[in-house]
Parts: sequence; C-alpha cells; structure tokens
Amino acid sequence: MLQAVPNISVDTVGEIVRNAVAPVFLLSGIGAFLNVCAARLSRIVDRSREIEPKLLASRGREHERWVGELKILDRRMSLVSSAIFLSVVSAILICAVVSLLFAASLTGTHFGTAIALLFIASMIAIGGGFAVFLAETWVGSRAVRVRSELLQHQEERD
Repeated sequence: MLQAVPNISVDTVGEIVRNAVAPVFLLSGIGAFLNVCAARLSRIVDRSREIEPKLLASRGREHERWVGELKILDRRMSLVSSAIFLSVVSAILICAVVSLLFAASLTGTHFGTAIALLFIASMIAIGGGFAVFLAETWVGSRAVRVRSELLQHQEERD
C-alpha cells in the first residue's frame, strides 16, 4: 500500500527548491542552445530549398557544384539534428534529476547514486551536443569559400 505523503515544512520544500535551482538554470542554458541550433537548421534548410531549382536548371560543372553544395548542406542538417537530439536528451535527463531530487526528499528514499548518474549522463549528452555543433560549424565554415575562378577573374580585371 502507498504511504501518505509526510507533512513537509515550507523550509524543507525551500531547501529542495534551492537544490534544484542549478539544474533548472542548466535547463535554460540548454534551451538557449537549442534555439541557436534550430535557427541554424532553419537557415540550412532555407539555403537547400534555394539551391534545388538552381540544381534542376543547371548543367555540367555548375550542376556538379550545386550537387556538392547540397551534399554539404545535407551533412550539416544531419549534424545539427544530432546536436539537437543530444541536447534534448540532456534536458530530459536534467528533468529526471530535478524530479528525483523532489521524490527523494518527499519519500525519504536514497536516490543519490541515481541522481549523480543521471547528471553525469546529462553532461555527457550536452557535451556531445556541443562537440557535434562544433563539427557542424567547422563543416559550414569550410564550405563557405569563394570559388577560385571568381577570385582569378577578379585579379585579371585589376
């Protein structure tokens, strides 16, 4: 049978909330990072939609260049999606940490090891999300290059 929830003082609840504040701040940071990732993904999708008609209308070397750019954009979309996935996993784990902090205090059970492991897993997930995001920014910055034939043409004009 379920036991009745013990009568907990306001001071105890306040202490639980204080313990949960750090993970909640972490959630807001993850939310900001997700916002950045979503905006980046949106820009990548917009660029791929802009290229599609150009690809269909092109031939030869120009066609190959558009195909190459779409492949890079597809890779970037995959990387940003992975960063978003890892960040959301981290946020879910932080929510579990906060829930277990409250549950442990309300029930008097000892979830310390589970809370620590969930927090470690959350840090690994967000660290992975940051690493994947770094890879995406690297791929994106490597892809944004001025074509050499355009630079040569400009040098010939000068």
